[in-house]
Amino acid sequence: MHFLLSACKIVLIDLLLAGDNALVIALAVRSLSPRERRIGITGGAAAAVLLRVALTAVAARLLSVSYLQIVGGLLILWIALKVLIDASAPPDEAPAPKRFWEAIWYIVVADLTMSTDNILAVAAASHGNFWLIAFGLGLSIPFIVLSSNLLSKLMDRFPALIYVGAGILGQVAGEMILTDPVVARAWVPSDAVRYAIEAGCVIAVLAIGRVLCLRAARKR
Repeated sequence: MHFLLSACKIVLIDLLLAGDNALVIALAVRSLSPRERRIGITGGAAAAVLLRVALTAVAARLLSVSYLQIVGGLLILWIALKVLIDASAPPDEAPAPKRFWEAIWYIVVADLTMSTDNILAVAAASHGNFWLIAFGLGLSIPFIVLSSNLLSKLMDRFPALIYVGAGILGQVAGEMILTDPVVARAWVPSDAVRYAIEAGCVIAVLAIGRVLCLRAARKR
């Protein structure tokens, strides 16, 4: 019964925490052809799980490394801008092979940056049981694939969701930077200040991304 309850908790954790990874994948593959999109989603989800397996043993230590989350947050801001520009391009434009590998690269870097908290949540729910950890990591593959497919189709139908997704990545980046050990030791901002900084990251991503998208559109 304890094993089953832990498995149920892991299912809920995967459902709740797979969203950010699925969002990155959906944004990254938005500008690819349907065939490349399917390959990118599957490959990105598989890479995400492999990274989680590799990081499981050192996840707790990674969160305590100074400046790591600052660098990760800045990387997420950069990725949010890049995928916003790429995803805003018409999906029927013939993407070069370079764009496909760029999409895979964005997925791998973003997942490497954002997966630590997910791994810790699954590890805590499993209480160190290897089979529960394997179950949780394996279960995240279909969740991420299904979520990414759904989000990419919704973005095709409602292009405004591209900006919503980029804004969410901006908020995630701001939160990561504020939770870095260096920032946490040197400065303990109030909730109002923290929300203001995260909102500023969202606005910055959307404003800069919009300007760069307009420039790219004029060039096309």
